[in-house]
Amino acid sequence: MTPSLDQLDLQLLQALQLDGRAPFSRIAAALGVSDQTVARRFRRLQTQAGLRVLGMTDESRVGRSNWIVRLRCTPDMSERLADALARRPDTSYVALISGGSEVVCEIRPRSRAARDELLLGRLQRTPRVIGFSAHCLLHRFYGGPLRWLQKANALSAEQEAALRPAPLDAAAPGTVTVDDTDEALLAALFRDGRTGLADLQRACGQSEDVVRRRLDRLRGNGALYFAVQYLPEHVGREIGAMLWLTVAPSALAAAGHALAEHAEVEFAAAATGQANIIAAVRCRGTEELYAYLNDKIGALDGIRTVETALMLRQIKQLALAPAAVPD
Repeated sequence: MTPSLDQLDLQLLQALQLDGRAPFSRIAAALGVSDQTVARRFRRLQTQAGLRVLGMTDESRVGRSNWIVRLRCTPDMSERLADALARRPDTSYVALISGGSEVVCEIRPRSRAARDELLLGRLQRTPRVIGFSAHCLLHRFYGGPLRWLQKANALSAEQEAALRPAPLDAAAPGTVTVDDTDEALLAALFRDGRTGLADLQRACGQSEDVVRRRLDRLRGNGALYFAVQYLPEHVGREIGAMLWLTVAPSALAAAGHALAEHAEVEFAAAATGQANIIAAVRCRGTEELYAYLNDKIGALDGIRTVETALMLRQIKQLALAPAAVPD
């Protein structure tokens, strides 16, 4: 049986989601424990719960699109295809669903050529793939910088206020331009969001002051956010499901914003395709999932159809753990 995390573990995870680069001393002061306790808990969660803090690029802010792809395979192909997709740097989520015969993944192609090569070429030519659909994400209602941990309510309002980073310049609308130095900084933070300034300086070939200003600018304009990766079964939510909802156009925005408020929802976005909202949910068991579908999804106006697929195995969340990537 997977051990559940205690209240202090959850507080630490939520603190890191509020500010992935917060010093242990600031977290310790807010939680009322010692620096050594926070450091020890952090290391234990890394080992036991797969904890990682990752610096993530908001693709929509830098002018790139995200896609959800569904691939129906013959039974002997799905795991191999999922593993291959997980090792690609342009995938951020890969799971086996629908009895293990289907793979769902989120891809973040860095260019139109890369998108076309993958969606129009490689995936459709993959042997023993018998069904394929690709859905461009049009608008994110929940996900990206907003993570489930922010719904965990492990911290008091006073603790949240103490841990929330100081506000930076508000992100202006439109696309953010990133140069090669920014890309090097983003790549280093994706490997480890808590990488120190000296290591970031070496990765970028710039002075510490330049790195600090770049880091503040990327966070301020919304191109960079921090996400906490962990094994969801450790917080008692062992059942994951993907939902494909067909919603009346007039009710699309209202349904999406309602989903974002649901405690079970990890991700929700408007998308292209027959199902115009895609969501990912986490529940404590199948009865809770049933109650969620019946009580909360069933109460939304404008819902025409709902397709539900259980996640059998999550291969990749945001990144593979380093030990899982072969040499």
